[in-house]
Amino acid sequence: MTAGASAAAPKAKPATARGEATLRRLLDAAEAEFGERGFHAASVSSITARAKVSQGTFYIYFPSKEAIFGAVVRAIGHALRKHMAQASARHADRLHAQRAGLEAFLEFVQRHPGLYRIVQEAQFVDEAAFREYYERLAEGYARSLARDAAAGALAPGDAEVRAWAIMGLGHFLGLRHCLWRNSLPPPQVLDAAMDFICSGIAPRPAQTDRP
Repeated sequence: MTAGASAAAPKAKPATARGEATLRRLLDAAEAEFGERGFHAASVSSITARAKVSQGTFYIYFPSKEAIFGAVVRAIGHALRKHMAQASARHADRLHAQRAGLEAFLEFVQRHPGLYRIVQEAQFVDEAAFREYYERLAEGYARSLARDAAAGALAPGDAEVRAWAIMGLGHFLGLRHCLWRNSLPPPQVLDAAMDFICSGIAPRPAQTDRP
């Protein structure tokens, strides 16, 4: 598939609960296959075998392996954004909400170990899905940050820049701890991350006034 092209949508939206369940099994199986084996080593037959459906059933929903790969990237992105939004919404204090969103991201990565591999491969398999994954996450995050700043819950600042910066912080914490160490970061790591988000790295008055 050429860069920028995308065929991620199913051929037809399932009309029944049984069809929805079959589509879900295919997407779950594809996520596992792509996450474990990578796009090129995975195949339609390995996906259908894992999903326990026939290859004929696969082609009712998707025209190709490329199409289901793009659908998996978008499904992961949607599920991640929903999970983070729900976690943040439980907290009225916006800084606590920021921490809850970061924790939710790391929990999601822990439950979806193939996420990093799948999203990074998307840059070369389906660039449109790759960019959409990050851009939609950043757009939602920026809207939330801008709304909180306008309400006085956060300091004024460029919400878009902040969104991408915080996403980068979460991305590499997840890479180091959830992917490489197969564990959630300990509380002191999250404390340090939130201190960085809340206060930055500039010297503070209590530090600069010391003799």
